[in-house]
Amino acid sequence: MRGGKLRHRVAIEAPPTGRDATGGMAGGTWTVVFASLPASIEPVSAREFGASNRIGSEVTTRIVIRWAPGVTADMRVRDLTTGDLYNIQGVLPDPKSNREYLTLPCTTGINDG
Repeated sequence: MRGGKLRHRVAIEAPPTGRDATGGMAGGTWTVVFASLPASIEPVSAREFGASNRIGSEVTTRIVIRWAPGVTADMRVRDLTTGDLYNIQGVLPDPKSNREYLTLPCTTGINDG
């Protein structure tokens, strides 16, 4: 992956892991897993957005990062420049090596876990 396309800096955060007395997610803070990764943040085109809506998805943004171990769909991405939050909907490895880059289809907004 060419570094010039990765012009944003993002953090990958994991949700709180605590449980309350009823077994639900307890309040807490998100944990930074990767503090500063180069990334490409691209809005999904109108055509792609229309296609994704047919399957019930709300993907609005595609984020591409260099391959990083352990990134999962329950995590979120924080744009370190704007502070915007993106909820990861899936983790797609590159089709050739599976270890060069990851594509993260995301929705925007706050994810409280």
